[in-house]
Amino acid sequence: MRENPADTNAGETPGRDEAVGTSAWVKSPEPSRTGLDPVESGRPASAPSGVSDLGRDSHVWFGFALVAGVVVSTIYLLTHQYPAYGAGLYLEVASQIRAHEYTLPATVPYYTDGIPLAYPPLQFFVVAVLTDIGISGMTVSRYLPALVTVLYLVPYYGIAERLLPTRRQAGVATIIFAVTPPVLQWHLSAGGIVRASAFLLALCGIYAGTRIFVDEAWRWTSFGAVCFALTILSHPVYTVFFGVSWLVLFAAFDRSVRGLLGGALVAVGGVVMSAPWWWEVASRHGWSVFTSAAGSHSGIAGGVGRLLDQFVYPFDPTIVTIFFVASFAAAAVLVARKQYVLPMWLVVLAYTLGKERFQFVPGAMMISTVLFGVVVPRVSEELRGTLDTRQSMAVVATVVIVLVTAIGGFYAGSALGSAHHGSPSLPPFMDDDDREAMQWAEANTAPNATFVVLSDAAEWFPYYTDRSILVGPWGAEWESPEQYYDQLSAFKNSSTCENASCVSRSMASVGAEPDYLYVPRGAYTVRGIEEDGIARLHASLEESPGYVQLYHNDGVVVYRVTSAAVTDTETNTPNASQIRNESLSVVVNKTSMTLSSEPQVEPWHARTTAVRSTTPSRRTAS
Repeated sequence: MRENPADTNAGETPGRDEAVGTSAWVKSPEPSRTGLDPVESGRPASAPSGVSDLGRDSHVWFGFALVAGVVVSTIYLLTHQYPAYGAGLYLEVASQIRAHEYTLPATVPYYTDGIPLAYPPLQFFVVAVLTDIGISGMTVSRYLPALVTVLYLVPYYGIAERLLPTRRQAGVATIIFAVTPPVLQWHLSAGGIVRASAFLLALCGIYAGTRIFVDEAWRWTSFGAVCFALTILSHPVYTVFFGVSWLVLFAAFDRSVRGLLGGALVAVGGVVMSAPWWWEVASRHGWSVFTSAAGSHSGIAGGVGRLLDQFVYPFDPTIVTIFFVASFAAAAVLVARKQYVLPMWLVVLAYTLGKERFQFVPGAMMISTVLFGVVVPRVSEELRGTLDTRQSMAVVATVVIVLVTAIGGFYAGSALGSAHHGSPSLPPFMDDDDREAMQWAEANTAPNATFVVLSDAAEWFPYYTDRSILVGPWGAEWESPEQYYDQLSAFKNSSTCENASCVSRSMASVGAEPDYLYVPRGAYTVRGIEEDGIARLHASLEESPGYVQLYHNDGVVVYRVTSAAVTDTETNTPNASQIRNESLSVVVNKTSMTLSSEPQVEPWHARTTAVRSTTPSRRTAS
């Protein structure tokens, strides 16, 4: 139960009641089992004397969190004419839904040989509606993630408020969460049109879980079931995040038969409500389509390699490492104080999901509670006689909030030049030169023309040209894990080649015989990481009889591929598995270190060009 600040002894040092291990923090006779004590739902609104607006139970701290979220999103929008990463496949799915009069097509064209539309469809219907009323796909992929990354702070604050001793701690946890780079990376970027929305729904459902298991407010069961259904219809990884988090809450705070039945009711209700979608997909493609996708992104749990991915590789020395160090240090402090719930939640999420962004759901809370429970009291002791506790708390809180918000802002603005292994944070996958080259391809090549596009612009290429790419991992996971990794290795290898023979062999490893080759000039990225050596590749292509230049601008060259390029692959051509084993072991084994931990855009399906021709235009004003 939360201690009433008004009942604090007059002589008690303000802020001391937040120290980890004090009565405001642990009241359970079995702290090693229950961890955080359930927070009393009818908390008093009073605050420590003299701090009426910024007291331990003031919602003003949440207001600061919303401001931090808005600042980060605004910086991102001001600095990104094109969104970070890719959402071309997502927009293509929405376009296909529009073309099919808001029913699900069996497949989505233009990505390799066409991919099964087995991906949860909820957000695609939302995007389809937005583009149908005249909002361009590019605008949607910039503004929708920026909006939702602020909205999901609301349920996150609600969760933190239930689990932490004070609203001040919950508010500061939400500030940290709002600006944490691994969280922003996957939600503020273009793919956030799906992922950020799925995150919002999952957090709403987890909030319902705290009300059920912490407060025993069983009326939240139906809300939890609806949130679970909507999460299932949004994204498979966030569905697992939802379920694992509910299990942690149940184990930490309830462990009763009633709680078990309530959780089962939510799970069954969500599965039943989402049944029309998954039953249709299974009827079309078989149940194996789901297991194929699960096996292509490291799956659930991952042995020692997963632990290294989540708890060792993040210490790659960049400024982003600060957030990992703070989270892990806070977890160690809580374990030492026999507070196991939040550390357990972090470890379970990290091990089962293997996605760093989920660590910071409990991680930001741990940082906040240790900040006010350990750091502030110790600073107060050191400054005794210079500043009182209230002033010390204000100084520490201000320094932390300003520092983390500044890092989040620089990250969102792509101003952290070495945030990802020497590459800038949140890079766009395309620019004006790419857009111009894509317009040329659409206007000057046959509708059935095929391309291999080197660089991350490949992800956007089919959406803006209505032309197929033959090499690329996007959506291939729905075919099979082997197909996904073969396409991933061919894409990475071809995009980093330094000579024409290398490109030809990489394409041949997946049987790709394109009509055209699209090659960047100058700066470009491959899976979000900057690459060089492109000048040597262009020199080699110009000398090769297999490639004839047809078009160029400042940033792109398009070559026609001739039969001579095929001849170049007939000797000593490795297959895709050999390429994958030889040159992508780092990608497979250290997925969390780079942007390769998850496809920049996730799954779908192919269908006929005839149907695609009826799709309303999505290029105007894009």
